[in-house]
Amino acid sequence: MHPLARRLVTKMNGIGNEIVLLDLRDSPYELDARSVRAIAQAPDLAFDQLMVLHAPVSAGTEAYVRIYNRDGSEAGACGNGTRCVAWTLMQDTPHETLRVETLNGILVCERKGERRFSVEMGRPRFGWQDIPLSGPVPDTAAIPFPIGPGGTPLLAAAVNVGNPHAVFLVDDLDAYDLSVLGPALEHDAIFPERANISFAQVRERNHIVVRVWERGAGLTYACGSAACAVLVAAVRRGLAERNAVISLPGGDLHVTWRQSDDQVVLAGPVELEFKAILESRWFEDAAA
Repeated sequence: MHPLARRLVTKMNGIGNEIVLLDLRDSPYELDARSVRAIAQAPDLAFDQLMVLHAPVSAGTEAYVRIYNRDGSEAGACGNGTRCVAWTLMQDTPHETLRVETLNGILVCERKGERRFSVEMGRPRFGWQDIPLSGPVPDTAAIPFPIGPGGTPLLAAAVNVGNPHAVFLVDDLDAYDLSVLGPALEHDAIFPERANISFAQVRERNHIVVRVWERGAGLTYACGSAACAVLVAAVRRGLAERNAVISLPGGDLHVTWRQSDDQVVLAGPVELEFKAILESRWFEDAAA
């Protein structure tokens, strides 16, 4: 029998960003890429991200959370998934705030209403080594890619908000086919760890509309770290305020880039879909 057989998983979403939660705080088991893909291929459990809760590592945290994309690769951050984790953990506590740890450090989560939570996503990083890029560029906020009309350069703002992101601020979202551009840009040689690709249109200084191709997941209804990266990119270009509504196909997120401590804070709703039991045969089929 597979070590994950008969384990309970919770299927949730954050404005359409499909999330599965697996609680292994009582187990030393660590998933490999094949096991992640087996869960993603199980009936009704297709996800954008799998959030796996392990026993806490740092004092004062509730869990150490590892985040996996549906292709089995590991991510450094998932804002929508972290809010789902906050909802799950707060079912067992009266506290209104809690701390979880990820590859991106310790994140503070806060209840903001009925199934609505915020998460501090950390400080954005702009150095080419920190994003990372394959080498230095004159300006990480304006990297040219020949993807505009007739192959003209289109500028991307690169930033790391837990994951590497490239943000294209454009006048017309409909002019770009992200299903074609997304995979090519994700795997561009300038991104040694691949990148999340966002196209964004600033409608007002406090409202930005976004479409995202997510690293390891593809087109998605929502991506929390991308929403954060978009706001940061727009502020750096002088196009937006530090507090804005980010509209994605699945709904709206609220993002604030605080001047006081440089933290980017993501807020939005979560939704519980169902709970299920993992079956050993799913992992056996994947192995075969």
